[in-house]
Amino acid sequence: MRRGARRGMKRFLFSTACTLLILIIGLAGGFLYLRLGKKVPAQKKPEELWTDYVSSLQKGDYEAMYGLLDQQSQLNISLEDFTARNKNIYEGIEAEAIKTEVTGVDLKDEEADVAYQMSLNSLAGEISFTSHAVFNKEDKTGYKLEWNDGMIFPELTKTDKVRVLTDKASRGSIYDRNGLMLAGKGTASSVGLVPGKMSQDSGQDVEKLGELLSMSPETIQKKLSAGWVKEDSFVPLKTLKKVDEFQLQSDDVREEDRKNKELQDQLLTIPGVLITDTSVRFYPLGEKGAHLIGYVQNVTSEDLQKHEGEDYLTDSVIGRSGMEALFEKELKGTNGRTILIADSSGNKKKALAVKPRSDGTDITLTIDSKLQGMIYDAFQEDKSCSVAMNPNTGEILALVSTPSYDDNDFILGMPADQWNSLNNDERKPLFNRFRQKFAPGSSFKPITAVIGLESGAIDPNEDYISTGLSWRKDESWGNYYITTLHDSSPLNLENAFIYSNNIYFAKAALKIGYDDFMAGMDKLGFNQALPFEIAVAKSQYSNSDRIESEVQLADSGYGQGQMLVNPIHLAALYTMFSNEGNVIQPVMRKEENLAAKVWFSGACSLEHANLVRDDLIKVVSSEHGTGRAIKRSDLVLAGKTGTAEIKASKGDTTGTELGWFSVFTADPAAKTPILLVSMVEDVKNRGGSGYVVRKDKLVLDSYIPVQ
Repeated sequence: MRRGARRGMKRFLFSTACTLLILIIGLAGGFLYLRLGKKVPAQKKPEELWTDYVSSLQKGDYEAMYGLLDQQSQLNISLEDFTARNKNIYEGIEAEAIKTEVTGVDLKDEEADVAYQMSLNSLAGEISFTSHAVFNKEDKTGYKLEWNDGMIFPELTKTDKVRVLTDKASRGSIYDRNGLMLAGKGTASSVGLVPGKMSQDSGQDVEKLGELLSMSPETIQKKLSAGWVKEDSFVPLKTLKKVDEFQLQSDDVREEDRKNKELQDQLLTIPGVLITDTSVRFYPLGEKGAHLIGYVQNVTSEDLQKHEGEDYLTDSVIGRSGMEALFEKELKGTNGRTILIADSSGNKKKALAVKPRSDGTDITLTIDSKLQGMIYDAFQEDKSCSVAMNPNTGEILALVSTPSYDDNDFILGMPADQWNSLNNDERKPLFNRFRQKFAPGSSFKPITAVIGLESGAIDPNEDYISTGLSWRKDESWGNYYITTLHDSSPLNLENAFIYSNNIYFAKAALKIGYDDFMAGMDKLGFNQALPFEIAVAKSQYSNSDRIESEVQLADSGYGQGQMLVNPIHLAALYTMFSNEGNVIQPVMRKEENLAAKVWFSGACSLEHANLVRDDLIKVVSSEHGTGRAIKRSDLVLAGKTGTAEIKASKGDTTGTELGWFSVFTADPAAKTPILLVSMVEDVKNRGGSGYVVRKDKLVLDSYIPVQ
C-alpha cells in the first residue's frame, strides 16, 4: 500500500473514532442533563393521594379510584366489583357534596396513616365521620391505598349492606269550613286470590273471575305467577267500593250500591277469592264536589321525570285536578328516610342518617259542604254552574258544576267503557263550567249601571222614553233591532232593572261611549287574571282588544255582543253592592278571623252602590220584578236575572239560551249572608232565566229555612 493511501486510511479511522467519541459524549451529556438538568417528577404524598381519591369519588370516576389501590387490594376485589360496590352505595343514598379534610399523617417506614374527616349530604340528611386511610409504599410506583369496605363507612364490612328505609308520609286531608272531610282516608274493598285455596281445576274459575272484574284471564294468571307469590299469599286483583250494609238497609238505595253488593257476593262464591279492607283516598261528596275537590292518581314515569327531586316514589299519588292539584305541595308531605348498615342477616348495625317523615298539611276550605250538596241536588240534571259566597268576606261557600262524575271512581280504577262513556257524553260531565266564561246577558246590567253612574253618563231619573219592544238607533244599523221582553213607562233606571229592559241599557252604553265603557270594565278586572286560588278564564268585552262598532257597544250594555264573563268574577263584582262600593276578593282557604280582602277599592261610590242595590231589591220585591219568584217575607233579597242568546249570527233564530240569576242577602245584619250566582245552559223554551230563579229558590229555602 502506498504511503499516501495509508495516511488517508489513518485519517479516516481517526475521524470516525472522533465522531463516535463525540456521539458517546453527547449521549452521556444528554443523560446527565436528564438526571441533573431536568428533575424527575416527585412521587405524591399520601395526603395528596387521598385528596385525589376523594376528588375522583366526587366525579363518580370509580376507575380512577381503583387505580390508586395497592396491588393486594386489587387482588382482593376486581375493578367491576369495586365499581358496583361504590356506585350502588353512593348513588343509592344520593350522596352529594362529598367533602374531606386531612387531620393528620403518620409515616412509618413503608406505610403512611392518613387521618381525615369526611362529610356528605344524603337523602336522609348529612352523614359525617372521622376515619383513616392506610397507604403502602410500593417499589417504583410510590404510595398506594390499602382499600377495604370500611373506606366507604368505617363500620361497613365486606358482608354488610347499606340500606335505605322509607317511612311514607301520610297525605293531608281536606276539610270544609265546619270540619267535615272533603278528601281524606277512606276504606275500600280489595278483591284478590289466595293460590292455596283455589280449586284444583281453576281455569274456569279464573275465566269467571275475569268476567266479573272486567279483567282478562291472562292478566290474572300473570299476577298469580309473580315471583313473590306463595301458596298463602294474598294476590290483589282489583279495588272496589266498600259495601255499606247500613246504607243498603235504607229506603233510598242507589242502584250502583245494590249492584256492587251483588258483585261482591258473586265473587265470594269463587274458591280462593278473598275480599279485604284496604285504605284509599276517599271523597265523601262524590259527584257533588268532584270538579272542586278533584282527585289523585298514581304517579307515572312522566310525573317522576317532571318532578325529579321532589320526593315522589314509584307508588306515590299526585293531585290531578281541583284542590288535590292546587294544594299538592302542602298535601303530599315529605317521606322519612333512614340510611343504615345491616349485617348479612339483615340486622341493623348502625344508623348513618335519619330524616323523620313530615306528614302532609291538612287544608281547610271556606266551602260549606251542606250548601255544596244542596246546589248540586237542585241542578244535577242541568248543564250548569253555581258560585256561592259570603258577600261580606269573599269566602267561597260552594262551587258546583253539573253534570258531574264521581271522583272516587278514579281512585278505584275506572274501566275503559266507563271512561269512554264520560268522555263521549254530549253533556260533558268532565267539563268544569265554573272555570269558564259565558255570555252574561242581563245579569251584567248592574255593572253597566255602575260604569254609567260613575262616569256621569247615566242620570237614574232620566226617562229614556219607551219605544216599545224593539229599537234601533237609526238606519245605519240596517235591519238590526234591539229587542226586549217587557216595556215600562217611565223608562228610567229603576224600571229598567225591574223589567230588565234591554233597550234602556243599550242606550246607556251608547251614552257612556266606547272609551269610558271599556275603561270602566278594565277597572273592574276585565282581561285580567282573577286573584283567586283556582285559575279561571279571564272575562272579556270583545274578541279583540276593543269594542269595534256601535251595535257591539249597544249589545254589550245588556251583556251580549262579545261579552263573556267568568261566574266567579261576576259574583265578586256583585259584592260592591254589599260593601259600600268596594269589590271583595274571593277566597277559598279558611282563615281564623278572616278579614275581607278588597280587590277594587272604590269601584263605585257608596251612593251609587246603595242606589243599584235598592233597585236590585225591587227586582225581587216588585210585583213586576223578573226575580219575584224568590221573594221571601223573612229575608231582604236583591237579585238580577239574565238570559243570554247564543247565536251563530245576528239573524240566527235557532240558537240556544243561557239562563242566569244572581241573588244576595241585602240586609247587612243578615244572620246567614249569601251571594249566589247560577248559570244554566239550554233554558230556551224552559222558562229562560225564570227556570234558574226557581232552582235558586229551592237552594235558598233549604239553606236558610223560612222563619
